[in-house]
Amino acid sequence: MARFSRNKASAEVPIGLGKMLESNAAIHKKREALRFDGKTVSYQELNEQANRVAGGLASLGIAKGDRVAMMLPNIPEFVYSFFGIQKLGGIAVPFNTMYKGREITHILKDSGAKAVICLSNYANLINEVRYDCPDLAHVIVTGQRTFVYLDPDATVNVQMVVEKSNFDSADAAFHAVGEALVGVFHAFGLNDAWYKHQGAIRCSGQKLAIILISEIENLYVVNIVTYLQQMDTGPLFKVLYVPPEIRDKALEPTTSIAKETGATVSLDEFKDQLVAILGERLGVEFNEGELTRDELMAYEKNRALANRI
Repeated sequence: MARFSRNKASAEVPIGLGKMLESNAAIHKKREALRFDGKTVSYQELNEQANRVAGGLASLGIAKGDRVAMMLPNIPEFVYSFFGIQKLGGIAVPFNTMYKGREITHILKDSGAKAVICLSNYANLINEVRYDCPDLAHVIVTGQRTFVYLDPDATVNVQMVVEKSNFDSADAAFHAVGEALVGVFHAFGLNDAWYKHQGAIRCSGQKLAIILISEIENLYVVNIVTYLQQMDTGPLFKVLYVPPEIRDKALEPTTSIAKETGATVSLDEFKDQLVAILGERLGVEFNEGELTRDELMAYEKNRALANRI
């Protein structure tokens, strides 16, 4: 328990965490403050990163007393964000990265968070419930640690490279691809398939497909992962240890075309339907052939980034 004494000249008051970091940074500077993934962060670097977070939040109108949620794992960005919020006099609301739809909605609504800071791959989960959280004005993403499990016998992964000029924004690209995918699933008889906002395509309350979009210079690289058959997650958990009691949190429940319809859809059948509907919805014509120079560059760069994660 902290104790504070009072004398005639002045009264000692608690020092805020933001000020405490500034004080330590001034004293220790180059001393190691964090160690992560074989790299170190000094007190000075930590303070500078926290200042950047504080400045960014302030530019969005976040002020003293405002709640800022944090959906971040144990990475340096968690510490930067936490202290950046303290520097503004805000209130940090960290929550478990294993949380899904209803749990996320409850935390954001109950806290009245005006912003949430999360990894880029959590943004889809938050965007799906965003309109149920009236106080949430900003979704701030950091990092690129997307985890998608592919099974050669159950999933199909489609990658497209398109010029940004085809869409008004990344959000518009998400919507165009998502709505086209829903059209594909409806064509295969999955009439309950739906898409909301920068998230998964869902059917029967479970994930049926997921859309990932990354930006490289003047291009969007779009990845679509669709579940044709039910996946066997056994091999994944043999190489990636996850306690049994939280396995249902590590991977979202999924469904598949085969499970929903009782019919098997081949890779060629899915491709033909996807190309037809995407072409109709986007007003473009698809031609088989070699990638162009820009398309190949974006594809190779995207693969290089994925291999670093």
